Amino acid sequence: MHLGIDASRASAAQRTGTEAYAYFLIQALLPLAVARGHTVHLYFNQPPPAGTFPAGPQIQHHPLPFPRLWTHLRLAAHLHRHPPDVFFTPAHVIPFSYHRPSVATVHDLGYHHFPQAHTRRQAAYLRWSTRHNARRARRLLADSQATRQDLARLYDVDPAKIVVVYPGRDPTLTPITDPAQLATATQRYGLTPPYLLYLGTLQPRKNLVRLVQAYAASSLPHQLVLAGKTGWLAEPILAAIAALPPEVRARIKTPGFVAETDKAALLSGATALLYPSLYEGFGFPVLEAQACGTPVLCADNSSLPEVAGQAALLHPAGDTAALTTGLRQIALDEALRARLIPAGLANVQRFNWEQSAGQSLAVLEVCLERGPS
Repeated sequence: MHLGIDASRASAAQRTGTEAYAYFLIQALLPLAVARGHTVHLYFNQPPPAGTFPAGPQIQHHPLPFPRLWTHLRLAAHLHRHPPDVFFTPAHVIPFSYHRPSVATVHDLGYHHFPQAHTRRQAAYLRWSTRHNARRARRLLADSQATRQDLARLYDVDPAKIVVVYPGRDPTLTPITDPAQLATATQRYGLTPPYLLYLGTLQPRKNLVRLVQAYAASSLPHQLVLAGKTGWLAEPILAAIAALPPEVRARIKTPGFVAETDKAALLSGATALLYPSLYEGFGFPVLEAQACGTPVLCADNSSLPEVAGQAALLHPAGDTAALTTGLRQIALDEALRARLIPAGLANVQRFNWEQSAGQSLAVLEVCLERGPS
């Protein structure tokens, strides 16, 4: 089988959720596909950094530079001239004019639940691209049962067409206990332990205004660290911080994007990971924290209970008082922390990229053999 994969998102310099998913899934998929005799074609919108993915007779790189509308013009043209047996897009959309066998991953439908967190143009494109993928793909992969249910309900997709394949986790994230390594990371980002850590893009869907308010009401001595890129409509979050009393405001840090090489140390050094999101298709930071032996406080909606298992303290996302109580519990209740840490380390064993890649490859092979259902 000739398998074509849109690898454009996987070569991003700063990989967050969907980019990380594409990168790790492709890395795990390549050796499995080669071992089964398949040839893999990786398509890039610009030449990837050297060493991003292996290359050889069975792993062929296709850099296809193009200034705009790369997917629907440049990639589409290449696919029409050199069609693979099956095309797979792990983090994007199937080209509009492409009608051959294809599979797409749908990560979440947050724009349906919170359209106000997107520009009109973004929301319209996301609705169109999901509907297009749902109609055009022979199979859809979903990160969670929650996303599968959303797809079936909101887009009237036959549930049999949607296969849940849990993503894996970054295998390099493990507990770090070396004091020097922990100190180096915290100093690099201007942090002083103890601290409570949020890790992700600063945007409305992450419920960070409520987190800031709950933290201010908690009277905890810990720093609150909101680590991640500043997203669209982040101004209310920054305004909520600015409105706090100076002594509280001084304990809130926004260090920006965290390099992959520092993530394990910052997570390991945190008192807890906070993830009060209003909606998640999966929620990678929950697993990343658990893998580093860090207790998790997260919202009880969408996919988060499914991913966190019995290894996190849950709270209603819309209840500021409950979030304040949760902050104090996760920071101060040593018995709770002692239970959550080993439970989290056990929970993450459910998620690995080799398993994800094997399940994904099976879907791609069945898609070719059986065609539409």
